[in-house]
Amino acid sequence: VHLVESGGGLVQPGGSLRLSCAASGFTFSSYGMTWYRQAPGKERELVATISPIRDRTYYSDSVKGRFTISRDNAKNTVYLQMNSLKPEDTAVYLCYARVGVGNDYWGQGTQVTVSS
Repeated sequence: VHLVESGGGLVQPGGSLRLSCAASGFTFSSYGMTWYRQAPGKERELVATISPIRDRTYYSDSVKGRFTISRDNAKNTVYLQMNSLKPEDTAVYLCYARVGVGNDYWGQGTQVTVSS
């Protein structure tokens, strides 16, 4: 299993970014996918998750209404569209998948910095 994030960068407050996570090594369409983030000195935080069927989604309260998670099963990719970014959204964003019982996989992360 391999998860590779991309799309991070430096953006001004109020701006937008779209993160991508390219997955390989498992049947992507059969598994839920999740974005987490971790800021310096803080615990890792679940940001958004999307189910494998019917694209059911869940968002943390801190991003609800601003972020949108989506997936393209044909491309084995999950996305995180981030709008109205705030300085407190600054973090390393990580892609996560649980494939089978107890098999947790993480990407290497992509840095998002929101600053003027």
